[in-house]
Amino acid sequence: MKRLSVLLIIISVLIASPSVLKAGDREKKSIAMAVEFVDHASCAFVAFDKKMFEKEGVDIKSYNTYATGMALAAAMVRGDIDAAYMCLIPAISAYANGKVPLKIVAGTHKYGYGLIVDSDKVRNVSDLEKPEIRFGCPREGSPPDLLIHAMMEKYRLDKNGILQKLRRMPPPKLLMALKLGQLDAAFLPEQFPTMAEEMGFKMLVTARDLWPDMQGSVLVVKEGLIRKHPEIVKKIITVTDRATAYLNTYPEEASQIVARSLRVLEGTVLPLKIGKIVAGLGITPAAILRSITIRMECTTHIEEEQVQKAINAMAQLGYIKAFDASDILDLRWNHD
Repeated sequence: MKRLSVLLIIISVLIASPSVLKAGDREKKSIAMAVEFVDHASCAFVAFDKKMFEKEGVDIKSYNTYATGMALAAAMVRGDIDAAYMCLIPAISAYANGKVPLKIVAGTHKYGYGLIVDSDKVRNVSDLEKPEIRFGCPREGSPPDLLIHAMMEKYRLDKNGILQKLRRMPPPKLLMALKLGQLDAAFLPEQFPTMAEEMGFKMLVTARDLWPDMQGSVLVVKEGLIRKHPEIVKKIITVTDRATAYLNTYPEEASQIVARSLRVLEGTVLPLKIGKIVAGLGITPAAILRSITIRMECTTHIEEEQVQKAINAMAQLGYIKAFDASDILDLRWNHD
């Protein structure tokens, strides 16, 4: 009887042991994930629709969507986001200025931005210099903002004149302003330029024209997740690889999934007035298909050289202090 009592005590101690509980916690770790309200996050939308995270054993406790990459970056500074699909440049900003302990572990696509214009008023890039041309762009430090600087450099445009008249708005509001005739041109992230094309506007310049091999968006994770749960990080990257392969193999079906996902999110992400305008325009599978197959190159491959180029461009404009790309990259799971 005494032996049985001693055995029961030992079992009780082991069950209550911090080390045992800690191991259990590792097995049950849940992830807070975030994405942007753009088809840059197409692989994430496909992964959720096809239950790829669930099948791989990744427990997603929360899944939040943000209207812009800059808003997502701000949320990473404020909150507890473990992993995010976001544009490279806001990710760099969150790391450099927000001091968010994150690492880029994979790419998701290249390019994905374009200058859309009313072709009756803007026939070539130099027309943007005309005082009467109303030109819009997201906030300073955003990817379209950097591309405008690259465009002004390439075409030798009047920088002061253009920057002074730029109207800064979030992408959905820029699209609304174009539709209402309040703007003549806007530099936007996909899917918005392709949606504008369907409305009759013209794509005048794309990221591909201005920045060869430009890294568009990336998968980022917090350093703590890598340190404590590298097996989960590996699973998230595996899911990202599979979802990206699905996008490239079945683009028509993928575009339907992405369009449906974005339409569902409209009401929760966008202000009521803007949401109604965008809903009226329609995020169609046809627009998404053109966006993910022509305006973007969906791939998880990422090059350190391109990340460094983005860092240097941001530093040159005074948005961040320069640092080595290797500081923000952790590509140990890269399959290329």
